[in-house]
Amino acid sequence: MATRHFLTLLDLSQDELRYLIQRAIAIKNGLKTQGPTYTPLPNRTMAMIFEKSSTRTRVSFETAMAQFGGHALFLSPRDTQLGRGEPIEDTARVLAEMVDIVMIRTFSHAGLETFASASSVPVINALSDDYHPCQLLADVMTWTELRGSPKGRVAVWIGDGNNMCHSWINAARQFDFQLRICCPEGYEPRQDILEAAGECVSIHRDPTEAVKDADLVTTDVWASMGQEEEQAKREADFAGFQVTETLLDLAKSDALFLHCLPAHRGEEISMTLLDDLRAVVWQEAGNRLHAQKALIEFLLLGRVES
Repeated sequence: MATRHFLTLLDLSQDELRYLIQRAIAIKNGLKTQGPTYTPLPNRTMAMIFEKSSTRTRVSFETAMAQFGGHALFLSPRDTQLGRGEPIEDTARVLAEMVDIVMIRTFSHAGLETFASASSVPVINALSDDYHPCQLLADVMTWTELRGSPKGRVAVWIGDGNNMCHSWINAARQFDFQLRICCPEGYEPRQDILEAAGECVSIHRDPTEAVKDADLVTTDVWASMGQEEEQAKREADFAGFQVTETLLDLAKSDALFLHCLPAHRGEEISMTLLDDLRAVVWQEAGNRLHAQKALIEFLLLGRVES
């Protein structure tokens, strides 16, 4: 099988993505009933390159490889030559001689694309400044587990037009649902990503209008990693965009709330929102493990019968 990479949701077909969601659910159910007995990747190694730190990303990928019978190798910026003189392509070629798959959590998406272009083993985007596709696999998995297929439904993104928003746009394209993006002026997602999505995505300014009759509401922190100096300005610009229980009441009665975490209680969400039964963020976070196991399996072994 030719080397496949997963840098955005657009790297897989709609059918492949639907397969991944169902496969992730099957893997999760098998883990619950039988324990970590399914070990299809004995002696396989994943290199995990972290230029940006993360609790959920490291734990989920490392656990995934351990439960699959393989090994995950953690590489911090101090442990690699990336950004210290060696061309990105050379690092990619060297690692491909030693490991079976590479996961990168980084800043520059262009740098990630350069790495993947030189790699003869699969490369997974575990977050870049432009996209966070692995989180969307977990998000759509959670939505599907609890409410069935998202096709034809309505999701609302409230907040910055950041990497998470970009991946939600791609998810709307790939899973065929409507996405309403509600953000202040000046915080829209990238225009080219928006235009490519066509009519399945719309921009809104009033959260109370955006969430009406929605099936799902989601948000993210107002100041992402690397934007801490903008915190005060962003808090002022996003005043009125906090997601609260009262705001969720305007959505459908069975609406769900998602957040990729970590959440800043009292900022983008109310202090108590995560305690609301409509907030399924802990299941969503746990599903990072199962969705990524399905992805790793697919990239290394292809489709597997459940």
